[in-house]
Amino acid sequence: MTMTTTIGLIRHGSTLWNKEGRIQGHTDNPLDEEGLQQAAKIAERLSGEEWELIYSSDMLRARQTAEIIAARLGLPVAGLLPGIREMHGGLLEGTTEQERVERWGKEWRTLELGLETNESGRLRGSRAIEELAARHPGRRILVVSHGAILRSTLGGLVPGLDLSRLLKNTSLTRIIKSGGAWTCDLYNCVEHHSI
Repeated sequence: MTMTTTIGLIRHGSTLWNKEGRIQGHTDNPLDEEGLQQAAKIAERLSGEEWELIYSSDMLRARQTAEIIAARLGLPVAGLLPGIREMHGGLLEGTTEQERVERWGKEWRTLELGLETNESGRLRGSRAIEELAARHPGRRILVVSHGAILRSTLGGLVPGLDLSRLLKNTSLTRIIKSGGAWTCDLYNCVEHHSI
């Protein structure tokens, strides 16, 4: 019989910088008031499902989201995973689009500004999720992380998945490992926002 491991990937709740359009990267911002409410809503949604473990990125906004979910589910946060912290934003961290254009011009995306590459994020995130699945085979695991690293990770684990839609705050994406291959049966779901 093939053992299936299910991982629910959750993007953290909103922060002030999300609202301002600032690149966060490794800057350790807390959730804002809306972010705390979003975390409570997804916690309520997940309380009606069967989850066994919860892990988080080691960054504050993800940890706060994970702790709210963990408290509602009656689970401890099983561990912090540096491998799924947000991708490093280099010189762009803390800037808005307008500030980037003012500082580096309209072609700022073509410049070398110290950003972590998609390939680096894909390898780092995929490795962290594969290690987690290997550590807890057959379990149902929640992982709270960040938008860019989650999309890069999904690109590595589920090649061909349409990643054109940016992940919304506290969206749930579910991936399943069975017979050595990953599939995604839910992407960027925020039905709980209307709770």
